[in-house]
Amino acid sequence: MKIVRGIGELQLSGEIGLVPTMGALHDGHVALLRAARTENELVVASLFVNPAQFDEQADLAAYPRDEERDAAIAAAAGVDVLFAPSAEELYPAGFATWVDPGEAGGEGASRPGHFRGVATVCLKLFNIVRPRRAYFGQKDAQQAAVIRRLVRDLNLDVAIRVVPIVRDADGLALSSRNGRLSAEERAQALALPRALAEGASAADPVAATRAALNGLAPDYVELVEIGGATVLAAAVRVGSTRLIDNVLLKGELS
Repeated sequence: MKIVRGIGELQLSGEIGLVPTMGALHDGHVALLRAARTENELVVASLFVNPAQFDEQADLAAYPRDEERDAAIAAAAGVDVLFAPSAEELYPAGFATWVDPGEAGGEGASRPGHFRGVATVCLKLFNIVRPRRAYFGQKDAQQAAVIRRLVRDLNLDVAIRVVPIVRDADGLALSSRNGRLSAEERAQALALPRALAEGASAADPVAATRAALNGLAPDYVELVEIGGATVLAAAVRVGSTRLIDNVLLKGELS
């Protein structure tokens, strides 16, 4: 696997699959990388903690960074090129052009400016790497919906794949944020996947999920359309850690 830091150093050819990441890789990311490996001649993973999508500077500062570990995981999953640029490489002096994706549901309302940063960096990565396909996780449901709308609205020639959530044995969706939870907080956090599972079988999924959160106060509980699929999504805070999760209600993700 080759590690590339400069845009000008990328020499790519063939059918390319792109997996955008911010590092702190776990088995959820590995599922994306493996999906890309099965469909493409060349797999490129980006490793970039995007400052533009953090609405809280403390959250940005606390985001885990271990490039050596991430590179080893990426290589083992079959990545050909790891693109690990600096912030200055993607946002050079004088950078002033942003993509405003508009309506972005409860996640966008809870994190002002977040999806502007996501949409902008993804558009830049699409233009830099020129992938045939790009891979995103279902766990970030509203992000996947925003990226699909970005591709549609701006007529981008890239297919967006959405890969199902990977969970720990106790049912908690894998996330880099899970490592911030104490044992007691993790036990509390399990109310989130359980509430979503209960909501998925109810006549009113949103109301049923809210009622089953066992004291956790949600930022939102909502239905999100991703292509032809509908997911029931929610975000909660457990202590100082914000967690998101969702379950598929109908349709198929691809």
